[in-house]
Formats: sequence, C-alpha cells, structure tokens
Amino acid sequence: MGARILVIEDDESIRSALSMFLESEGYTVADVENGEEGLVAFNQRPADIVLVDVMLPGLDGFEVTRALRSASDVPIVIVTARSDTHDVVAGLEAGADDYVTKPVVTKELTARIRALLRRSTMGPLSDHVVRIGEIEIHLKAQVARLRDDELRLTRTEFHLLCALGENPGWVLSRTQLLERVWDYDYFGDIRLVDVTVRRLRAKIEDDPSKPVRLVTVRGLGYKLQP
Repeated sequence: MGARILVIEDDESIRSALSMFLESEGYTVADVENGEEGLVAFNQRPADIVLVDVMLPGLDGFEVTRALRSASDVPIVIVTARSDTHDVVAGLEAGADDYVTKPVVTKELTARIRALLRRSTMGPLSDHVVRIGEIEIHLKAQVARLRDDELRLTRTEFHLLCALGENPGWVLSRTQLLERVWDYDYFGDIRLVDVTVRRLRAKIEDDPSKPVRLVTVRGLGYKLQP
C-alpha cells in the first residue's frame, strides 16, 4: 500500500480527478468535500499528506490548515486557484508546507508529494546533538530545544533549522535552502523559504521582529548565528 493522502476539495470534478490520478500513482486516497469532514476524516485515520483547497465552504482552507497544524505535523499542501502572494503566504503562515495552483499540473504535484514524503520519512544522518548558542538539535530524535525547552516544530521547520545549523554562521541562499530543505530544483518558490523562516523565528527568537539567532543577510540569504 502506498502513502495515504487525504484530499479536501469541494469541487467534485477536481476532487475525483485528483483522487484518480493519485491512486494511479500508487497512493491510497481518501477524499471529502469540506473542511469539517476533512478534520473528522483525519482524526479518524491520519494521513501521510493532506491536500487542502483554499476556497472551501464553511471552514476555509486556512482554518482547516491551522486546525490540522495545531494537532499534527503532517505535511500539508494547499491548493489555490490563484498564485498571488496573499493566498500563498496566508496558507504557508497558517502552517502549510507547500502549495500548488489550479489547474493542477500533475507532474508538479507528484514532484512535491514525493519530496514531502522523502522529508517526512528520511532518517537522521547521525545521532549527534548540534548546539548553536542556546539551541540544541537532537538529530536522531528529530527534536530541538531552546534553553532546555522543547520547540514545537513542523517537519519542515525542523529540517530548515538543521540545514542552517549544519554550518553556523554560514549564509545559505534561498535557492540553496530550497534544494536542501524542500528538495526542489525547478519547482521551488522562494516564498516557501521566507515564510518558513518567519515561522521558525517566531519559535526561536525572543523578539521575532528583531532576530538575533536566525538573521537575514541582505541580498544573500539567511544564517544561524553561532
């Protein structure tokens, strides 16, 4: 049996097409038509990846994403009819790991799902504990701590912290982070990096508006201060 994917989409034709395509790719698919049913379905049987349409009746995709994220670190992909910054950023800030736009390009969707599954199932490279200032990253346990308090990170946020923590003080460009964290080359969008950095800062900085740990190097990228 392949990975289980939950599709939350109110348009029956799109929902059916996505389900048929994903099943043809070897995935086990459950599909529902609204956010309320989606949350119930996930609570009854958690999925490995959730695809959430932004424009849902009742609970919209942003609310569904926030609800899922409050209870789980499951990889979430928002599906939007528009690629404008507002919808994409709002979805990512709600806790989504990635997005695709309608009409969905199946090759792109497959690449994103495979990358998400690789990240969510990959094992640690070592059992070392990486220490950067007051932050500890326990690679084998996939846990990070700040001043001995465990940080509640999504899988993407954890992998971002690891990527930056591999070489403290080194600047990584957005493109490098897309390749290392999202495993993307030509499907990537730097907004994924910027929004995830903001989310991570909210969890590791005393004042996220004045970061001292995860800092921006203008024109170059980001670095984690040793």
